Amino acid sequence: MAADLLWDDVQELFDPALMGSLPDACVPHTSVADWQALLDLIVARGWRFEYCEGETVLPLPTAAAILGREPDSECPALRVWPSARMLMIFRFSAVEEIDFDLNLREIQGQEQLDEFCKFFRTVGRHLGKPVLMDGEMGKPAEHPVLGFLPENDRVVVIDRPPAW
Repeated sequence: MAADLLWDDVQELFDPALMGSLPDACVPHTSVADWQALLDLIVARGWRFEYCEGETVLPLPTAAAILGREPDSECPALRVWPSARMLMIFRFSAVEEIDFDLNLREIQGQEQLDEFCKFFRTVGRHLGKPVLMDGEMGKPAEHPVLGFLPENDRVVVIDRPPAW
């Protein structure tokens, strides 16, 4: 299978100095059912994960339970390792968008880029939705630089930041 992206073509999008070390990624236009499908996927794939509320590690509840918490409660986090060398941190801040961070220092080379693309493809195909990435503090759904697009069935460069 050919790589979705080639490292030499996109390495600047994974440069922590240019993009920030923890860019935002998201799946826009989601529902509680999409969140639950994501949780089910994580468990079914056997990816290592850790669900936390504050500093307390807890068993993974249902998406409805997590998203139905009191509005003033601390935002839970779900740390997921789709591979031994790559961590994705999901934040349950809104039903309408699956929001997560990734560490660009963990994606430095073709092998790690392939793992990253595989994760985006797996989530996007399972949910039937785009999975988008922007630079740190960006709005991936508004100005994505790359992502899995269902119509392409692969991860593609969507737009280069204006400075390039």
